[in-house]
Amino acid sequence: MNEPRKQVPLVDGMTWLFLALAAVSGGALWWLRGTGPLREAAGEALLLLIAVIPIILMAVLLGAYVQKLIPASLARRWVGTDSGFRGLVLATVAGALTPGGPFAAFPLVVGLYHAGASLAVCVTYITAWGVLGVQRVLVWEIAFFGIEFVALRMLVSLPLPFVAGLITAGLFRSREGR
Repeated sequence: MNEPRKQVPLVDGMTWLFLALAAVSGGALWWLRGTGPLREAAGEALLLLIAVIPIILMAVLLGAYVQKLIPASLARRWVGTDSGFRGLVLATVAGALTPGGPFAAFPLVVGLYHAGASLAVCVTYITAWGVLGVQRVLVWEIAFFGIEFVALRMLVSLPLPFVAGLITAGLFRSREGR
């Protein structure tokens, strides 16, 4: 049985903040450089928006599908509050292997959380995705830094997702009894 979803406002405080920042920076651009650069920047922003909308749409759909596909009992057992270290290991491996940027990873984590994954597992996943991303290592880091540097960086970074997950579990233990 699905838990009732928390109602998320369409426009929240962070949206208003970014809207205000965009308006102020657009006003400053117009004031300092005129309408030409303002139009050019708006056109470039529109092209970027058109490019990322399909990615965001697919990632949000993926997150919703994951939430519905994974039975809550299975999610709680493997990555829920009582999954312990096994859940952190799974989150670390999955986070390290997840390709793509935040458009892909964030909706997936939200879907896992709503399916029953613990907050500690979600933090572990995002931390592993950020510091251990295998795709980024293979495509970018080895080419720029060489295998020795990257191997050392990966080795010293490996504990970070576990540390983040354990700290989260300790800090939010009382909230996790959902």
